[in-house]
Amino acid sequence: MQKRVNVGNISIGQRPFVFIGGPCVIEGRDITLSIAERLLKITEDLHVPFIFKSSYDKANRTSVGNFRGLGMEKGLEILSEVKEMFGMPVLTDVHNVEEAVIAARIVDVLQVPALLSRQTDLLVACGKTGMPVNIKKGQFLSPYDMQYAIDKVVSTGNQKILITERGTSFGYNTLINDFRSIPIMKGFGYPVIFDATHSVQKPGGASGRSGGEREFIFPLARAAIAVGIDGIFMEAHIDPSKALCDGENSVALDDLPVILKTLKNIEEAL
Repeated sequence: MQKRVNVGNISIGQRPFVFIGGPCVIEGRDITLSIAERLLKITEDLHVPFIFKSSYDKANRTSVGNFRGLGMEKGLEILSEVKEMFGMPVLTDVHNVEEAVIAARIVDVLQVPALLSRQTDLLVACGKTGMPVNIKKGQFLSPYDMQYAIDKVVSTGNQKILITERGTSFGYNTLINDFRSIPIMKGFGYPVIFDATHSVQKPGGASGRSGGEREFIFPLARAAIAVGIDGIFMEAHIDPSKALCDGENSVALDDLPVILKTLKNIEEAL
């Protein structure tokens, strides 16, 4: 039987699907608050449960010169302001044991990045905080391998776990989605999220940074809802062409209402 994971007043693992979204990285206070406000309005109008996501640090950028964020202290300060101002739960990436402990004091969900999904110490540290933990499936892992990542968190007594599918490496600079992974991972008993934006990423495929194929975000999201996903993850920006990180894989806020409404219609048809 699939467990439900509660994040604030949101129960993940039942209908309707939860939407996790926001800018890839915190670019500044004003733009982050503006995006959060727009996303809250969109999701409230459509009655879609919403968790705000942004990263204070993108530690795995392709090039040393790429923008990483504002750092943990400033970034968590802004995420705390998002929570207080709009009353929404927030999610962010953590990269090591120390970050997990500090971020757990502020955010509502700790996210383990895909490239760190085998890091035992990080998974255990996240579990020990007692907070919900979203483990993104490594691009190099089969869906079956995620059982072992889950077990590392469960070893701490924490069963508030989400699993996120974000594509699988297919040769150089390309990801593909095997939608069999969703029912496979749901079989482990925890809610499964589909990251429709990172699934279209072309890792390292744009001369020192990652590219992407934004036109496939919507089709993949529709497919994931039809398969029975518990949540949709999308990076969203006011103007993706000007985003400082993963703009090619981000959804424009203006496009989001139609996307979410269509996804709701598919879910209701099921």
